[in-house]
Amino acid sequence: QVQLVESGGGLVQPGGSLRLSCVASRFTLDYYAIGWFRQAPGKEREGVSCISSSDGRTYYADSVKGRFTISRHNAKNTVYLQMNSLKPDDTAVYYCAATPLSAATMTLRPYEYDYWGQGTQVTVSS
Repeated sequence: QVQLVESGGGLVQPGGSLRLSCVASRFTLDYYAIGWFRQAPGKEREGVSCISSSDGRTYYADSVKGRFTISRHNAKNTVYLQMNSLKPDDTAVYYCAATPLSAATMTLRPYEYDYWGQGTQVTVSS
């Protein structure tokens, strides 16, 4: 059974940093684009960032550009989301997800992702 597991969430003060990890088990991430999504209470799930399987192409939501960085380490079957200059509006449950879409067709639309992790809570508060 395909499994994605997120970790690295927690409570951080505004302006602080966190690094989220997404580890895959029972399948290799090499052939999948990976996305990070978040969902705050009462809001729809939104795409944060994604990275392609082939050429390392990345996309970011406007709200996180310049603050968040996505990367992947295929040998470790892991994708990371480095989050800097965190704001209270970044508070949400963060999910990673996998899609077989290519670099040219991947997007930040949740319905295009086939496999999901269980999420990790990120709370930005003083």
